[in-house]
Amino acid sequence: MTNYKPSEFAEVLNVSVKTLQRWDRENILKAKRTPTNRRYYTYDQYLEFKGLKNNLDRKIVIYTRVSTNNQKDDLVNQIEFLKNFANAKGIIVDEVIKDIGSGLNYNRKKWNKLLEECMENKIESILVTHKDRFIRFGFEWFERFLGKFDTKIIVVNNESLSPQEELVQDIISILHVFSCRIYGLRKYKKKIREDREIAKSVQDGDIPNTKTEKED
Repeated sequence: MTNYKPSEFAEVLNVSVKTLQRWDRENILKAKRTPTNRRYYTYDQYLEFKGLKNNLDRKIVIYTRVSTNNQKDDLVNQIEFLKNFANAKGIIVDEVIKDIGSGLNYNRKKWNKLLEECMENKIESILVTHKDRFIRFGFEWFERFLGKFDTKIIVVNNESLSPQEELVQDIISILHVFSCRIYGLRKYKKKIREDREIAKSVQDGDIPNTKTEKED
């Protein structure tokens, strides 16, 4: 059973530590105490606070991901490998998630939905072939975060299922995003410069001011 320090529990509930202290005083959400009188909270308290039942039939999910549609064959390979691993370990898989998107993208819909289900106590374990299938950077942070909801990420290293081309695709994605932004800034600056040149021409009398002529 996961225990939380007040600062950790405040983060999970998205409130301040002062709020937790106030709730403790007002018996809204009582903190538990260690033998040394330190406050702590439990996962059961989280479920109770969120109105979630501790479902004993939480899901075991296979999560697979590639960067582009051209790599769909690798999705099939990942699924086959993880299913074989699960069968060998006697693990019953409830759901298989096939995701397409950069490992640097934190806005993947299927990935975010999976995180939400973990926070709702619906996911027991997540099977992935490699850490970078789940997220390119910051895997350890997400592993600790989901651990607060008693969700385990099981990484089954399979070198053949993590091509180096994947990293190249992510780098290209980054370059594409930044190049578009730079192009947008240049276009914006050009527009400003053109507007200023037009305004100056009107002021100098090179271009008739239609508004003034109409009023005359």
